Amino acid sequence: MQKLKKRPTFKSEKKEADFWASHDSTEYIDYAKSQRVVFPRLKPSTETISLRLPKSLLDQLKTLANKRDVPYQTLLKLFVLERVEAELHRKTAKAS
Repeated sequence: MQKLKKRPTFKSEKKEADFWASHDSTEYIDYAKSQRVVFPRLKPSTETISLRLPKSLLDQLKTLANKRDVPYQTLLKLFVLERVEAELHRKTAKAS
């Protein structure tokens, strides 16, 4: 394995971007020692779906959302999230 070059410091993001665009990063970074990074405050990407609900259920959901002063779509996402987390927790508890 070759000895890694010292990574330079940059005075601006533009200078850093120009540097990495014209240099091979493997001469500066040992990717074998890389670790997965978690960004806890990063909002997850969303995907639009089509979901058919009985009108009576949708009306009930809208009533509940109205009482909480939130959009019904937001309340639906919250309900789904809570249930999925509960199910995952339940399955984990059973496996222990």
